[in-house]
Amino acid sequence: MKKPIISGIQQVGIGVSNVHEAFTWYRKHIGMDIPMFDEAAEAALMLPYTEGEPRSRHAILALNLQSGGGMEIWQYTSRTPVGPEIAPLLGDLGIFITKIKSKNVQETYDFLKSKGVDLLQEVSNTPEGLPHFYFKDPYENIFEVVPANDWFAKTSFTTGGIFGCVIGVSDIEKSLKLYKDVLGYDQIVYDQSEQFKDWTGIPGSERSCRRVLLRHSTARKGAFSKMLGHSEIELVQATDTPVKKIFENRMWGDLGYIHLCYDIADMPALEQVCNDHGFPFTVDSRSDEKSKDSFDMGEAAGHFTYIEDPDGTLIEFVEAHKIPIMKKIGWYLDLKKRDRSKSLPNWMLKTLGFGRIKD
Repeated sequence: MKKPIISGIQQVGIGVSNVHEAFTWYRKHIGMDIPMFDEAAEAALMLPYTEGEPRSRHAILALNLQSGGGMEIWQYTSRTPVGPEIAPLLGDLGIFITKIKSKNVQETYDFLKSKGVDLLQEVSNTPEGLPHFYFKDPYENIFEVVPANDWFAKTSFTTGGIFGCVIGVSDIEKSLKLYKDVLGYDQIVYDQSEQFKDWTGIPGSERSCRRVLLRHSTARKGAFSKMLGHSEIELVQATDTPVKKIFENRMWGDLGYIHLCYDIADMPALEQVCNDHGFPFTVDSRSDEKSKDSFDMGEAAGHFTYIEDPDGTLIEFVEAHKIPIMKKIGWYLDLKKRDRSKSLPNWMLKTLGFGRIKD
């Protein structure tokens, strides 16, 4: 069977009530300062998750050139986005925490503290023995800062981009069929069950949980793999209390973490792998006649699809066809003409930094 190329986490979707305000906050506090695209449009192909109706929205894909995935900061403009009826707890089903990579965890902590960020705890150690801490943004989203040693470019920030997610699941064994067997997180770093002291200060930390940290044992390949870097997924299963779906009775695009997205190459091969493991595409941009060749995202273009994990958490796949390098002079990179198994040259990836917004 032909294997698709998964280059890494492209972005995590974050539903907010004010996209420009949120972009400014993430830019100034985490260094997500490259707006890869900034587009107001209609989300016409997500009908299974938008109550069967196209919805208008404004989205900014923000990147950090130091490495890591981006943030797709997403705001409904045709309706008021809705938050959860009851605040989510550890172990509730869905994306609960997003991981941010750091060159120096303590320095990142000190910087965010100096900015008045809502720090949920002091620096402590993970079950693996590595320093980390959690903070909350102004929009009630929880982030975990973790150490990393794979870096691409250099800016003044100690943080890079997205390093992974903490995802609540109902059955870890069933979830491994997706996160391990399809997405390639084949290395189990730890698998522990208890009440975890390093979660003190996190909503739901009093729950007893099974906690499994996954990484990929081989380096990712593909056009953007050098910049996206390594990643990890942490699965959390509450073992002593009932749980709820974080997006119960809400739409994709409402407030919070709406999806986890991977940059890929060879969508037909990926579809076959997903089907073989019981995770069929629920959304496919090529189902739209206008998007048969490539879905137009304004300043970028490509092919996107979605699947659901066993608990309904949305996983997006994007095969990029065109990306902007220098929009002012009309320089766009056509990825369909390149060998998608090879990383783009460093100099070409670094040209994305031409779009950085600096204070």
